[in-house]
Amino acid sequence: MAALGLLMLGVTLPNSYWRVSTVSGNVITTNTIFENLWYSCATDSMGVSNCWEFPSMLALSGYVQGCRALMITAILLGFLGLFLGMVGLRCTNVGNIDLSVKVKMLAIAGTFHILAGTCGMVAISWYAVNITTDFFNPLYVGTKYELGPALYLGWSASLLSILGGICLFSTCCCASKEEPATRTRLSYKTSTVVIPKATSDEGNVSFGEYGKNAYV
Repeated sequence: MAALGLLMLGVTLPNSYWRVSTVSGNVITTNTIFENLWYSCATDSMGVSNCWEFPSMLALSGYVQGCRALMITAILLGFLGLFLGMVGLRCTNVGNIDLSVKVKMLAIAGTFHILAGTCGMVAISWYAVNITTDFFNPLYVGTKYELGPALYLGWSASLLSILGGICLFSTCCCASKEEPATRTRLSYKTSTVVIPKATSDEGNVSFGEYGKNAYV
């Protein structure tokens, strides 16, 4: 789930349809405008699209810059969590890492995935709040937009990342609790061989049975 969430976050970031223009309450036009965090595009009635990047980062709205930073941070945290999660698996052997160290690495990986999902969720929700605020504002005279498909994809990706991180974290916590019991149950015991000793009565009986001449 965490890996799938990371992949979906990577697809959400460059997706062009973060918001799409609407004709609700406006004059019907033949152009459709759609934007993401990096550029804006317009499609005419013939299906021809023209895109242009935002000219200046400092001229952008604060929420767009914040969403950029949060999405990039989410992807970086997801990659770190994925790397630590692969190294921390019991089936992988990298440098003879101890099992207790692998458990800690899985816990850190789960935390990174939870943080990645949280950053993605905050970025998508922040962007969606600004869209809905302008849409329902009767005094707003600019182009009104609706939620694009990329936002729903981002919400799903963030939720998968959070759930995957929680599963990783809970798994390593259960493993750390079971580890001492397993060691106690499978404690190594040295094998002992008991050699029976002959009693004095048996020696006397055997000596008396054969007599002294039997050993000459």
